Amino acid sequence: MYQKSIIFLTIILTSLRSCSSSYPFDPRYDHSMSPNVYYETNHQHGHIKRNHHHHAYAPTSSPRAFNVNAFGAKANGNDDSQAFMKAWEAACSSEGTVYIVVPDNRAYTLKPVKFSGPCKSSLIVFKIYGKIKAWKNPSDYKERRFWIVFHTVDNLRVEGGGRINGNGKIWWAQSCKINPELPCLGAPTAVTFVECNKLMVRNIRLENAQQMHMRLQDCENVKALNLMITSPGNSPNTDGIHVTGTRNILIQDSIIRTGDDCISIVSGSENVRATGITCGPGHGISIGSLGANNSEAYVSNVVVNKATLIGTTNGVRIKTWQQGGHGMAKNIIFQNILMKNVTNPIIINQDYCDRPESCPEQKSAVQVSNVLYKNIHGTSSRSEAVKFMCSKSIPCRGISMQNVKLVHHITKQDVSKASCSNVKLDTRERVSHSICT
Repeated sequence: MYQKSIIFLTIILTSLRSCSSSYPFDPRYDHSMSPNVYYETNHQHGHIKRNHHHHAYAPTSSPRAFNVNAFGAKANGNDDSQAFMKAWEAACSSEGTVYIVVPDNRAYTLKPVKFSGPCKSSLIVFKIYGKIKAWKNPSDYKERRFWIVFHTVDNLRVEGGGRINGNGKIWWAQSCKINPELPCLGAPTAVTFVECNKLMVRNIRLENAQQMHMRLQDCENVKALNLMITSPGNSPNTDGIHVTGTRNILIQDSIIRTGDDCISIVSGSENVRATGITCGPGHGISIGSLGANNSEAYVSNVVVNKATLIGTTNGVRIKTWQQGGHGMAKNIIFQNILMKNVTNPIIINQDYCDRPESCPEQKSAVQVSNVLYKNIHGTSSRSEAVKFMCSKSIPCRGISMQNVKLVHHITKQDVSKASCSNVKLDTRERVSHSICT
């Protein structure tokens, strides 16, 4: 049964790669829009003329381009939100391929904004060459959890090499994790994509988010490529990429250094592939937490491949809440991973509790099954590098390790044998490490 599940997962991921290549995104557009193609204009409709010295970069389809400066953006420290919204409305109401341009060498300040669809355009390319900064006054965030939101937009690309800065220090100081005397109110996610289909986010730097850096919620057919996500290691709840309710997603060739999970994958997510990820500092790459407040949760068909984790508190982790829950996390592969001085390189924790006080133990739990750890090497900062702490009522099933070799970063002694509770390991001959201590 386990072997069939892994074969099925492989078929699904092969299908995902073929589907992702069919998105309406032509790689030739990578350099089609140079930041120098546009110059400022007061044209009423924001239709920017091309600089004729740069015709070699112009797309052959001659799409319309909307420069935020043409709609009144000043990049002078005042609020540029309305200018960005007007540029979006003009682009969204236009047909064909359209570009929204945030010029280079300027820093624009935005209050919370929502870029909503559906749009008439067949493809919107949001070109961020410059810098976008978050408005500093928390009282102006009417929906406290959001800053920049893209909602129900199909065929969207966000790219350009620019920066999105959440001014997180203002919010971190108000966190109950920094000051336990304060109420736990949460803070905005820097960039949120909700119900977006055929989405690509690439070549963007996200930094110092108020809380999470990027949230993918109820999206489908997503590529997140070549991202740089950074915030201090002590910044609270600053997950790099948070995936919830999202199907068919590729996260590739990205560097994530934050104060929480580099990647977190939670309920409703399936067919998720993360490859070429460098993580650290942070809490590692996590599936979960799942089952909070006795809820139902499902995650399936996840592959984490070719990752490097440096100085993280966890390596690859599956976590479900101690207070119970229902559902399953199944068909998961962690492979070709290098650990460098990681505290908990491999961990399944079904007793997760993110509270100062203990969480009440429940009889129900989210089932964890069919998990493969393959070709995982490197160093652990602890002598117990592999821990499977599973539920008494619903044990973990089909857990196996192949070619797992972890040593203590100081003593260099082998620490790759598993410490287990309530787990049924796969004991086929090809499993090289299946001994629980």
